[in-house]
Amino acid sequence: MFKGIVKKLVATAVVAASVFLAVVFLGLTLFYALSLKLTPLGAAAVTFGLFALVALIVAVVFLKGDKHDEDDEEDESEGLLGKVIHIVRERPIVGAVGGLGAAFLLLRNPALAAIIASMVADRKMDQGGYAKRRRR
Repeated sequence: MFKGIVKKLVATAVVAASVFLAVVFLGLTLFYALSLKLTPLGAAAVTFGLFALVALIVAVVFLKGDKHDEDDEEDESEGLLGKVIHIVRERPIVGAVGGLGAAFLLLRNPALAAIIASMVADRKMDQGGYAKRRRR
């Protein structure tokens, strides 16, 4: 299970880095293509304007708020876990950033990761998830 999560995190990081580099080099290509016809300052201004326009369009399209979504929300479960699940469902980017931050924190402090793993294992043992079944 842990290997699968790590593989997904690594794949996500590789895809994010690739997309970032693709956007950077698209900007460089656009800048150098425009600098053939314009001055370097003009090419930089046009490139900046195009990327700002794309960012504005993406923000308007993806971050628009629908008033009808608030009526359809399910009742939130009580507790910290319920709030975390609600945040991840409503704002997946915030959830991904929080997950990456938690993974970074756990990788930087292996003792904390061991404590959390032992807490999860103890809870599973208390629930009977790992208990051996004996026949009498």
